[in-house]
Formats: sequence, structure tokens, C-alpha cells
Amino acid sequence: MVLLVGAIAFWAAAGANRGWTKTRVPLKVPDPVTGLEGVQWQHKFVPGVDFLAAALLGAGLLAGVSFLVPTKSR
Repeated sequence: MVLLVGAIAFWAAAGANRGWTKTRVPLKVPDPVTGLEGVQWQHKFVPGVDFLAAALLGAGLLAGVSFLVPTKSR
């Protein structure tokens, strides 16, 4: 549960991208000479829905494995 809540919190804090995970984002920058806008790519990690799906799968696997571990009797 901690993994799932932490992944959702990280996803929301990092931009809540509803597309695929991105490692580069476009940044519009004006040209100093002509004044026209150009695109420069900035390296930035923005987690997407595939990040959430992987976190959900990981949390589900950990929850499933926890049921296989025997409990200690008193």
C-alpha cells in the first residue's frame, strides 16, 4: 500500500502526466536575433500512466507474495 500511495504522490508532484512517461520535454525559446520562437529539448523526467501501471503491478505482486508468507504462531 505504501508503494502505491508513494507512486501516486510522486506522479502527482512530478506533473501528473496522463500520457506516456517522458524523459525530455519541449521548451519554447525565442531566438535572440530574429525574435522567432524555437523549440529546445530539456532533459526532465515526467512520469506517465505507464509509471502508475508499473507501480500498481509492483504493489499487487508484493501484496500477493505477502499472502504466501506463513504467519508465526504464538
